[in-house]
Amino acid sequence: MIRTSGIHHITAIVNDPQVNFDFYSRVLGLRLVKKTINFDRPEVYHLYFGNESGDPGTIITFFPWPKLAKGRIGSGQVGTTSYIIPIGAMEFWKERLENEGIPFTFESRFNETYIQFNDPDGLQLELVERDVVSENNWSTDEIEQEHTIRGFGGATLYSAQPNQTVNVLENLLGMEFVTQEGDYLRFKTEASLGNVIDIKLSPSVRGLAGAGTIHHIAWRAKDEAELQEWRNRVETKGFQPTEVKDRNYFKALYFQETGGILFEIATDPPGFAVDEAPDELGTKLMLPSWFEAKRKELEEILPPIEVN
Repeated sequence: MIRTSGIHHITAIVNDPQVNFDFYSRVLGLRLVKKTINFDRPEVYHLYFGNESGDPGTIITFFPWPKLAKGRIGSGQVGTTSYIIPIGAMEFWKERLENEGIPFTFESRFNETYIQFNDPDGLQLELVERDVVSENNWSTDEIEQEHTIRGFGGATLYSAQPNQTVNVLENLLGMEFVTQEGDYLRFKTEASLGNVIDIKLSPSVRGLAGAGTIHHIAWRAKDEAELQEWRNRVETKGFQPTEVKDRNYFKALYFQETGGILFEIATDPPGFAVDEAPDELGTKLMLPSWFEAKRKELEEILPPIEVN
Protein backbone atom coordinates (compact mmCIF):
# COMPACT_ATOMS: atom_id res chain seq x y z
CA MET A 1 0.00 0.00 0.00
CA ILE A 2 1.36 3.40 -0.95
CA ARG A 3 1.19 6.05 1.75
CA THR A 4 1.44 9.80 1.53
CA SER A 5 4.29 11.26 3.57
CA GLY A 6 2.23 14.32 4.49
CA ILE A 7 1.06 17.71 3.30
CA HIS A 8 2.49 19.00 0.03
CA HIS A 9 0.77 22.40 0.15
CA ILE A 10 -2.37 24.19 1.29
CA THR A 11 -4.21 26.65 -0.96
CA ALA A 12 -6.50 29.43 0.25
CA ILE A 13 -8.63 32.20 -1.23
CA VAL A 14 -8.02 35.80 -0.14
CA ASN A 15 -8.83 39.32 -1.33
CA ASP A 16 -5.99 41.84 -1.66
CA PRO A 17 -2.71 40.40 -3.03
CA GLN A 18 -0.62 43.19 -1.48
CA VAL A 19 -2.11 42.65 1.99
CA ASN A 20 -1.56 38.93 1.54
CA PHE A 21 2.09 39.41 0.55
CA ASP A 22 2.79 41.86 3.37
CA PHE A 23 1.42 39.50 6.01
CA TYR A 24 2.99 36.22 4.95
CA SER A 25 6.28 37.72 3.82
CA ARG A 26 6.90 40.41 6.41
CA VAL A 27 4.87 39.40 9.48
CA LEU A 28 5.37 35.62 9.25
CA GLY A 29 8.72 35.78 7.46
CA LEU A 30 7.94 33.27 4.71
CA ARG A 31 9.59 33.55 1.33
CA LEU A 32 7.55 34.34 -1.78
CA VAL A 33 8.86 31.48 -3.90
CA LYS A 34 6.58 31.91 -6.90
CA LYS A 35 4.44 34.67 -8.35
CA THR A 36 2.36 33.15 -11.10
CA ILE A 37 -1.29 32.87 -12.17
CA ASN A 38 -4.18 30.57 -11.47
CA PHE A 39 -3.85 28.29 -14.49
CA ASP A 40 -7.64 27.81 -14.59
CA ARG A 41 -8.43 31.52 -14.07
CA PRO A 42 -5.40 33.39 -15.47
CA GLU A 43 -6.76 36.81 -14.52
CA VAL A 44 -6.04 35.86 -10.88
CA TYR A 45 -2.62 35.53 -9.25
CA HIS A 46 -1.37 32.32 -7.69
CA LEU A 47 1.13 33.23 -4.96
CA TYR A 48 3.29 30.60 -3.25
CA PHE A 49 5.04 31.14 0.11
CA GLY A 50 7.33 28.69 1.86
CA ASN A 51 10.85 28.08 3.11
CA GLU A 52 13.97 29.10 1.22
CA SER A 53 13.43 26.66 -1.66
CA GLY A 54 9.68 26.09 -1.35
CA ASP A 55 10.00 22.49 -0.22
CA PRO A 56 6.89 20.31 0.01
CA GLY A 57 5.50 20.57 3.53
CA THR A 58 6.23 24.30 3.74
CA ILE A 59 4.12 25.80 0.96
CA ILE A 60 0.98 27.84 1.47
CA THR A 61 -0.52 29.26 -1.72
CA PHE A 62 -3.16 31.87 -2.43
CA PHE A 63 -5.67 32.91 -5.07
CA PRO A 64 -6.18 36.65 -4.39
CA TRP A 65 -9.57 37.84 -5.74
CA PRO A 66 -9.90 41.54 -4.75
CA LYS A 67 -13.70 41.75 -5.20
CA LEU A 68 -14.66 38.25 -4.11
CA ALA A 69 -17.21 37.97 -1.29
CA LYS A 70 -16.08 36.67 2.07
CA GLY A 71 -16.53 32.99 2.72
CA ARG A 72 -17.32 31.16 5.95
CA ILE A 73 -15.04 28.64 7.62
CA GLY A 74 -16.94 25.48 8.43
CA SER A 75 -17.57 21.84 7.59
CA GLY A 76 -16.23 20.58 4.30
CA GLN A 77 -13.04 22.62 4.66
CA VAL A 78 -9.62 22.71 6.22
CA GLY A 79 -10.29 24.76 9.34
CA THR A 80 -6.86 25.63 10.74
CA THR A 81 -3.34 25.60 9.34
CA SER A 82 -0.53 24.83 11.81
CA TYR A 83 3.09 25.96 11.51
CA ILE A 84 6.14 24.65 13.35
CA ILE A 85 8.46 27.06 15.15
CA PRO A 86 11.68 26.01 16.93
CA ILE A 87 11.69 25.03 20.59
CA GLY A 88 11.97 28.22 22.64
CA ALA A 89 10.59 30.54 19.94
CA MET A 90 7.06 30.92 21.35
CA GLU A 91 7.89 34.02 23.40
CA PHE A 92 9.37 35.73 20.34
CA TRP A 93 6.22 35.09 18.35
CA LYS A 94 3.95 36.16 21.20
CA GLU A 95 5.78 39.50 21.35
CA ARG A 96 5.80 39.81 17.56
CA LEU A 97 2.05 39.34 17.29
CA GLU A 98 1.50 41.80 20.13
CA ASN A 99 3.69 44.39 18.41
CA GLU A 100 1.78 43.90 15.15
CA GLY A 101 -1.55 44.36 16.93
CA ILE A 102 -2.70 40.84 16.05
CA PRO A 103 -5.00 39.28 18.68
CA PHE A 104 -4.15 35.72 19.69
CA THR A 105 -5.17 33.00 22.09
CA PHE A 106 -3.52 29.84 23.42
CA GLU A 107 -4.90 26.31 23.14
CA SER A 108 -3.53 23.07 24.51
CA ARG A 109 -4.19 19.74 22.81
CA PHE A 110 -2.30 16.47 22.67
CA ASN A 111 0.24 17.82 25.19
CA GLU A 112 1.22 20.71 22.94
CA THR A 113 0.57 24.45 23.29
CA TYR A 114 -0.62 26.37 20.24
CA ILE A 115 -0.72 30.13 19.76
CA GLN A 116 -3.73 30.84 17.55
CA PHE A 117 -4.53 33.92 15.45
CA ASN A 118 -6.07 34.97 12.15
CA ASP A 119 -4.51 36.43 9.03
CA PRO A 120 -5.98 39.66 7.54
CA ASP A 121 -8.59 37.68 5.57
CA GLY A 122 -9.69 35.62 8.58
CA LEU A 123 -7.81 32.39 7.86
CA GLN A 124 -7.18 30.48 11.09
CA LEU A 125 -3.49 29.94 11.82
CA GLU A 126 -1.52 28.53 14.72
CA LEU A 127 2.10 28.09 15.75
CA VAL A 128 3.46 25.16 17.74
CA GLU A 129 6.95 24.45 19.05
CA ARG A 130 8.45 21.18 17.83
CA ASP A 131 11.95 19.84 17.49
CA VAL A 132 12.26 18.93 13.82
CA VAL A 133 15.25 18.04 11.67
CA SER A 134 14.23 20.40 8.86
CA GLU A 135 15.92 23.79 8.70
CA ASN A 136 14.75 27.00 7.07
CA ASN A 137 17.67 29.08 5.85
CA TRP A 138 15.41 31.98 4.92
CA SER A 139 15.41 34.88 7.36
CA THR A 140 14.39 38.56 7.31
CA ASP A 141 15.60 41.75 8.93
CA GLU A 142 12.94 41.26 11.63
CA ILE A 143 13.00 37.46 12.07
CA GLU A 144 16.31 35.73 12.64
CA GLN A 145 16.83 32.12 11.66
CA GLU A 146 16.57 30.87 15.25
CA HIS A 147 12.91 31.97 15.27
CA THR A 148 11.82 31.27 11.69
CA ILE A 149 8.83 29.15 10.81
CA ARG A 150 10.11 25.74 9.70
CA GLY A 151 7.08 24.60 7.71
CA PHE A 152 3.69 23.08 8.33
CA GLY A 153 2.98 21.38 11.60
CA GLY A 154 -0.23 20.07 10.06
CA ALA A 155 -3.86 21.02 9.70
CA THR A 156 -7.23 20.61 11.38
CA LEU A 157 -9.98 19.26 9.15
CA TYR A 158 -13.62 20.28 9.59
CA SER A 159 -15.37 17.35 7.97
CA ALA A 160 -19.10 17.14 7.31
CA GLN A 161 -18.77 13.38 7.97
CA PRO A 162 -15.78 12.89 10.30
CA ASN A 163 -15.97 9.11 10.36
CA GLN A 164 -15.89 8.98 6.57
CA THR A 165 -12.89 11.33 6.46
CA VAL A 166 -11.16 9.11 9.02
CA ASN A 167 -11.62 6.22 6.60
CA VAL A 168 -10.03 8.24 3.78
CA LEU A 169 -7.04 9.26 5.90
CA GLU A 170 -6.39 5.72 7.14
CA ASN A 171 -7.43 3.43 4.32
CA LEU A 172 -6.75 5.56 1.26
CA LEU A 173 -3.92 7.92 2.21
CA GLY A 174 -2.31 5.51 4.67
CA MET A 175 -2.05 7.75 7.71
CA GLU A 176 -1.64 6.32 11.20
CA PHE A 177 -4.22 6.99 13.91
CA VAL A 178 -2.49 8.25 17.06
CA THR A 179 -5.15 8.97 19.68
CA GLN A 180 -8.29 10.92 20.55
CA GLU A 181 -8.49 13.87 22.92
CA GLY A 182 -11.88 15.45 23.49
CA ASP A 183 -13.31 16.56 20.15
CA TYR A 184 -10.14 15.80 18.22
CA LEU A 185 -8.74 12.73 16.49
CA ARG A 186 -5.05 12.84 15.61
CA PHE A 187 -3.29 11.16 12.67
CA LYS A 188 0.37 11.18 11.65
CA THR A 189 2.54 10.42 8.65
CA GLU A 190 6.24 9.62 8.36
CA ALA A 191 7.37 13.13 7.30
CA SER A 192 8.99 15.65 9.63
CA LEU A 193 6.89 18.53 8.27
CA GLY A 194 3.17 18.62 7.51
CA ASN A 195 2.76 15.27 9.22
CA VAL A 196 0.06 15.84 11.86
CA ILE A 197 -3.61 15.95 10.91
CA ASP A 198 -6.37 16.56 13.44
CA ILE A 199 -10.04 15.97 12.71
CA LYS A 200 -12.51 17.98 14.76
CA LEU A 201 -15.51 15.84 15.68
CA SER A 202 -17.92 18.44 17.04
CA PRO A 203 -20.52 19.84 14.63
CA SER A 204 -19.69 22.99 12.72
CA VAL A 205 -21.64 25.34 10.49
CA ARG A 206 -21.48 24.47 6.82
CA GLY A 207 -18.48 26.08 5.18
CA LEU A 208 -19.03 28.54 2.36
CA ALA A 209 -16.31 29.07 -0.23
CA GLY A 210 -14.98 32.61 -0.55
CA ALA A 211 -12.23 34.91 0.61
CA GLY A 212 -10.78 33.84 3.94
CA THR A 213 -11.28 30.09 3.43
CA ILE A 214 -9.08 27.16 2.43
CA HIS A 215 -9.71 25.98 -1.12
CA HIS A 216 -7.93 22.62 -0.85
CA ILE A 217 -5.21 20.64 0.86
CA ALA A 218 -2.63 18.72 -1.18
CA TRP A 219 -0.90 15.50 -0.16
CA ARG A 220 2.56 14.44 -1.30
CA ALA A 221 3.32 11.91 -4.04
CA LYS A 222 6.93 10.88 -4.59
CA ASP A 223 6.89 11.30 -8.38
CA GLU A 224 4.67 11.08 -11.44
CA ALA A 225 4.71 7.30 -11.53
CA GLU A 226 3.44 7.17 -7.96
CA LEU A 227 0.83 9.81 -8.82
CA GLN A 228 -0.60 7.42 -11.40
CA GLU A 229 -0.73 4.75 -8.70
CA TRP A 230 -2.59 7.22 -6.50
CA ARG A 231 -5.10 7.93 -9.27
CA ASN A 232 -5.84 4.21 -9.61
CA ARG A 233 -6.15 3.85 -5.86
CA VAL A 234 -8.52 6.82 -5.52
CA GLU A 235 -10.72 5.34 -8.26
CA THR A 236 -10.64 1.90 -6.63
CA LYS A 237 -11.90 3.45 -3.39
CA GLY A 238 -14.96 4.80 -5.21
CA PHE A 239 -13.94 8.43 -5.73
CA GLN A 240 -13.74 10.32 -9.00
CA PRO A 241 -10.28 11.82 -9.43
CA THR A 242 -9.56 14.38 -12.12
CA GLU A 243 -7.10 13.66 -14.86
CA VAL A 244 -3.49 14.45 -13.97
CA LYS A 245 -2.92 18.18 -14.42
CA ASP A 246 0.38 19.90 -15.18
CA ARG A 247 0.90 22.70 -12.63
CA ASN A 248 4.41 23.42 -13.95
CA TYR A 249 6.01 22.98 -10.50
CA PHE A 250 4.30 19.66 -9.84
CA LYS A 251 1.78 17.29 -11.42
CA ALA A 252 -1.50 16.89 -9.57
CA LEU A 253 -4.93 15.30 -9.38
CA TYR A 254 -7.97 16.31 -7.34
CA PHE A 255 -10.95 14.58 -5.72
CA GLN A 256 -13.67 15.45 -3.24
CA GLU A 257 -13.51 13.25 -0.15
CA THR A 258 -16.70 12.09 1.56
CA GLY A 259 -16.61 14.80 4.22
CA GLY A 260 -16.73 17.51 1.55
CA ILE A 261 -13.06 18.60 1.64
CA LEU A 262 -11.27 19.02 -1.68
CA PHE A 263 -8.14 16.86 -1.66
CA GLU A 264 -5.26 17.14 -4.10
CA ILE A 265 -2.33 14.77 -4.54
CA ALA A 266 0.77 16.48 -5.92
CA THR A 267 4.25 15.32 -6.91
CA ASP A 268 7.33 16.55 -5.05
CA PRO A 269 9.27 17.27 -8.28
CA PRO A 270 10.15 19.25 -10.27
CA GLY A 271 9.88 22.11 -7.75
CA PHE A 272 10.05 25.89 -8.04
CA ALA A 273 13.53 26.28 -9.53
CA VAL A 274 12.35 24.77 -12.82
CA ASP A 275 11.84 28.23 -14.35
CA GLU A 276 13.79 30.56 -12.01
CA ALA A 277 17.22 30.48 -10.42
CA PRO A 278 17.02 29.58 -6.71
CA ASP A 279 18.21 33.03 -5.62
CA GLU A 280 15.60 34.73 -7.83
CA LEU A 281 12.50 32.82 -6.75
CA GLY A 282 9.40 35.00 -6.53
CA THR A 283 11.01 38.11 -7.98
CA LYS A 284 8.98 38.32 -11.20
CA LEU A 285 5.76 37.07 -12.77
CA MET A 286 6.28 33.57 -14.11
CA LEU A 287 3.89 32.12 -16.69
CA PRO A 288 3.58 28.61 -18.03
CA SER A 289 4.60 28.29 -21.67
CA TRP A 290 1.01 28.07 -22.88
CA PHE A 291 0.23 31.53 -21.41
CA GLU A 292 3.46 33.29 -22.40
CA ALA A 293 1.88 34.76 -25.55
CA LYS A 294 -0.63 36.58 -23.32
CA ARG A 295 1.97 38.06 -20.94
CA LYS A 296 1.36 41.71 -21.86
CA GLU A 297 -2.41 41.30 -21.54
CA LEU A 298 -2.13 39.54 -18.17
CA GLU A 299 0.34 42.06 -16.76
CA GLU A 300 -2.16 44.80 -17.54
CA ILE A 301 -5.00 42.94 -15.79
CA LEU A 302 -3.19 41.74 -12.68
CA PRO A 303 -2.86 44.34 -9.87
CA PRO A 304 0.72 45.40 -9.03
CA ILE A 305 2.39 43.90 -5.97
CA GLU A 306 5.26 45.71 -4.26
CA VAL A 307 7.63 42.96 -3.11
CA ASN A 308 10.60 45.01 -1.88
